[in-house]
Amino acid sequence: MPFTLDDLEAAARLVHGQMAPTPQYEWPQLSAATGAEVWVKHENHGPIGAFKARGAITFIDWLRRSHPECPGIITATRGNHGQAQARAATRAGLRAVVYVPKGNSVEKNAAMRSFGAELREHGHDFDTAKDEAMRAAAAEGLFPVPPFHPELVRGVATYALEFFRAAPPVDAVYVPIGCGSGICGVIAARDALGLATEVIGVVASEAAGAKLSVEAGRLTETNSARTFADGMAVRVPVEAALAIYGFGAARIVAVGEDEIAAAVRLYFAATHNVAEGAGAAALAALVQDGSAMRGRRVGLILSGGNIDTDWFRTILAGGTPRP
Repeated sequence: MPFTLDDLEAAARLVHGQMAPTPQYEWPQLSAATGAEVWVKHENHGPIGAFKARGAITFIDWLRRSHPECPGIITATRGNHGQAQARAATRAGLRAVVYVPKGNSVEKNAAMRSFGAELREHGHDFDTAKDEAMRAAAAEGLFPVPPFHPELVRGVATYALEFFRAAPPVDAVYVPIGCGSGICGVIAARDALGLATEVIGVVASEAAGAKLSVEAGRLTETNSARTFADGMAVRVPVEAALAIYGFGAARIVAVGEDEIAAAVRLYFAATHNVAEGAGAAALAALVQDGSAMRGRRVGLILSGGNIDTDWFRTILAGGTPRP
């Protein structure tokens, strides 16, 4: 789904009508810890604390124009996508039904309800909840919002457009991968601007479907996705997204649970920003790469700050949450 610069600038105007651009800063303590010049794009500073708010704005705008009779949406999530969709849908006067797996984050569930979501629990993981949400959509006459869609990507790409224009030119940017809208948005903005920046995808070792799929050259599911980085806890990669990052990313890096927890601690110690697991994954990958990035200017996408209090307490005490 190639986008022109005009496509992305139109999306940015729409997004900025509902939220301000998020900041990007160079953090000297992160640079000292990694050996690279580190610039962080702070999507944790947006209205839901995550980048998903952007794609929801453009998606709901598209839905209202293309399906004006639609009474509402139905979707599945581990948290941030659901918050974003509920926020955008209810602001547009639409109903928002959101499926989550059983045992989902209590605090993210509360946040979704606060934005107007009608929350339903189903299944043991995101992929099971997603399948049920898509099945229920037809029965209830609601529009099914998939985890990946051109309008979601066009909206999400606005964070990369902001970042590439506001920060100095970066040699590489690390982006976490869940269902893929975030990394595909970065690739879309990079290509629309004609940049040569390396895009490096990051997955959790316990949910490595995207990395395995790229290496195998075909969609590869995993048996489970038990990671506290719930924004990346996907068993079944999205084929349409794989077609983009499989070609457009330089490589995919897998980071372990302990590495992600260490990156959450490093973000807090070095910047006093709270990062959820998926939000800290890009920093974990940069630390893992070590000397390979020494002396280079590197971008990190801090894609979310919505970590449960108990997990954050565990991490700050030196531990790693076990979902």
